[in-house]
Amino acid sequence: MIKKPIFERMPIAYVNSWIDSYEPNVTYYLSNDLRKELYKLGERAGNHDPAGTYAHKIYNRLMIDLSYNSSRLEGNTYSLLDTECLLLHSETAEGKLDEEKAMILNHKEAIRFLVENSGKIEITPTVIYTLHYLLSDGLVNSVEAGKVRRHGVRISGSIYTPFEDPKQLQRMLEEITFKASLIKDPYEQSFFLLVHISYLQAFIDVNKRTARLAANIPLIKNNLVPLAFNDVQVEDYMSSMIAVYELQDIRPMVDLYVYSYMRTCAAYDSTIQSIGFDEVRIRYRQERRELVRLVLLGEVAKAYLRGFVENKAEVMIPSLDRKSFVEDVLEDLSQIDSSRIFGLGVTLDQLNRWLELNKE
Repeated sequence: MIKKPIFERMPIAYVNSWIDSYEPNVTYYLSNDLRKELYKLGERAGNHDPAGTYAHKIYNRLMIDLSYNSSRLEGNTYSLLDTECLLLHSETAEGKLDEEKAMILNHKEAIRFLVENSGKIEITPTVIYTLHYLLSDGLVNSVEAGKVRRHGVRISGSIYTPFEDPKQLQRMLEEITFKASLIKDPYEQSFFLLVHISYLQAFIDVNKRTARLAANIPLIKNNLVPLAFNDVQVEDYMSSMIAVYELQDIRPMVDLYVYSYMRTCAAYDSTIQSIGFDEVRIRYRQERRELVRLVLLGEVAKAYLRGFVENKAEVMIPSLDRKSFVEDVLEDLSQIDSSRIFGLGVTLDQLNRWLELNKE
């Protein structure tokens, strides 16, 4: 049906009964066998690792791949190499539009928000509004960023007509996030968000980008390989979205989700093997930064430094990881400078006093 010319297809509005009929943990878009297979592919961290441990491992690769692929699916012409240069080195590709640059940089901020808040982030309307704000900043009118739209939109290439009333949009977004928050399986939760945030079209623009980032919340929280939409073709993605819009048919999107996830898992395994990884450094990053802060604010002298750190570590860190943790803290302190105190609650004057105290 979606292959017919658009003038031969009957217009269709948002179908309330679709979301109404979904019962979390009873209804499933992804079959049990498929979810088990995704777990085999995507599980990467231990049960006791803090939320976001794996995403921190592959942060730069995730930021580049997800920014590139999500932008590419919206027609952005930056290459993967152009995207990497912009995100890591602030080098803008020649001949590219400012809008394309902003789109990619906005993805960087949204991904950073997800990873840095992975331990406490929940699926709520506020989080979806925040993602939209970060992704749309500078690309839509400022009064539309992070807010449900105030008038109707039309979907290019489709006869689907979403809701137009802002109150109705707000209510449906609340229902979507509420049902999503009840879903226990992270893959089902991810796919549910991807489909229903895209289908609702709550915002003036940047709806599918918001859905793609939201779909990564449960994966990042549960230390599963994130979904970077690797190797998804634009035409296939748009066809699968039109099947959702016009038929509420999720099967093409399921195929794309699984295919891309398989490709992403394989790519990220090779990334980890090539870069190596200090698991203790990542697992106890908050404790490490807190101990560095205590040393600087307490003006602990070099002669007492190791003893101070070891005593604190006895309380903070399990014995198996304690030795490596102490060495990580001491390494951070040996390299501390003004560029490394952001977020520690330490002023430049306090840093300089500690450095002066421990001058050779």
